[in-house]
Amino acid sequence: MECLSCVSELDHCHGTLVSHEDDFVECTDSGCRDLDLARHVFTATCADVDGGCHCTAVFVEEFAKAS
Repeated sequence: MECLSCVSELDHCHGTLVSHEDDFVECTDSGCRDLDLARHVFTATCADVDGGCHCTAVFVEEFAKAS
């Protein structure tokens, strides 16, 4: 099966764009050079990542202190 975006020569990424609580973003594709949301079909938050993320724990801790 061919990727329609590849066949159409559209600028895109096959990785998943992961956004963190501190607004940092990263892509699961190690070759990705442009972290623009428009290039990524798949997106997730770091809380969705198996095992969670350090920044999620920090955010929850800070939210608890503010409450």
